[in-house]
Amino acid sequence: MATVVRVHELGGPDVLRFEEIEIGAPGPGEVRIRVEAVGLNRSEAMFRAGRYPTKPALPTLIGYEACGIVEALGEGVAGFTVGDRVSALPMFQLGQYGVWATQAIVPARCLLPAPKGLTPAEAAAVWMQYMTAFAIIEVGEATIGDYVIIPAASSSVGIAAIQLANWAGAVSIAATRTSEKALALKALGAQHVIATQEVDLAEEVMKISGGKGARIVFDPVQGPYVQTLTSAMAERGILFIYGGLSEQPTPYPHWNMAFKGLSMRGWVASEIWNHPARYKAAQERILLGLKLGHLKPVIAKTFPFEQIVEANRFLESNQQIGKVVVTMT
Repeated sequence: MATVVRVHELGGPDVLRFEEIEIGAPGPGEVRIRVEAVGLNRSEAMFRAGRYPTKPALPTLIGYEACGIVEALGEGVAGFTVGDRVSALPMFQLGQYGVWATQAIVPARCLLPAPKGLTPAEAAAVWMQYMTAFAIIEVGEATIGDYVIIPAASSSVGIAAIQLANWAGAVSIAATRTSEKALALKALGAQHVIATQEVDLAEEVMKISGGKGARIVFDPVQGPYVQTLTSAMAERGILFIYGGLSEQPTPYPHWNMAFKGLSMRGWVASEIWNHPARYKAAQERILLGLKLGHLKPVIAKTFPFEQIVEANRFLESNQQIGKVVVTMT
């Protein structure tokens, strides 16, 4: 029997329930893993609360990012053997499978060998954040001389974006609501930090960039603040919106877009892993960055599995700097 987390009703962290379930054998194209650690994501919190584009069919399993040990292989699975340590990528829709469990079945296509040299907690905190932030490299083509604004910079994806921008030779500008996290963000590599509730973002970016503005903005918040973000941008810049944390309508900032020739673009990490050549190239670049030390997952806090409710509360408190991870041992 495995201990799993299931959701029977929509709501806050308290709706998460532990249950004992027989996981069984993996089906064709599937792998059963013994879960060692899981990384928590905002999308899972929104899914649990019923505020995600994919609506839960209750009761539902939950969780889609993990590190674990292969226990059994389904028919037709190649490339893995029992005993391998693997990372599970969130390449399936929430609710189809669930890795918040001591054992889990996942599609083999969602697995990669756990990166060498990482702990299980770190290996559960790699692929979602770097594949998401990889937009600034693959599509934005960040390079020397670019300025990159990163709102919600203390999140795991925000820190990944800081690291990727720095590695590309660009100037990373971390945006956070108050100056409370400024020193920590600078210690993690942010070249500049702007507290958006304390100073005018556009004015500060123009000072930093010598009046040029930021060519790339990588934003998970959306909503009305896109007007301010575009005011801080350089001509022919690109604004990525990869999340919906504000849960408010996002206006089209027409005049900034028109006069500067800006682009505003939606982004999700599945855009990479749904295309084999792009997926392979991103894997290789991220693994190289990990090997060379340019990329390093930052763990904000780890919780034992029995405290997964508390872990979710912490995730939604916005206190964290980096990834919230739950470990099974």
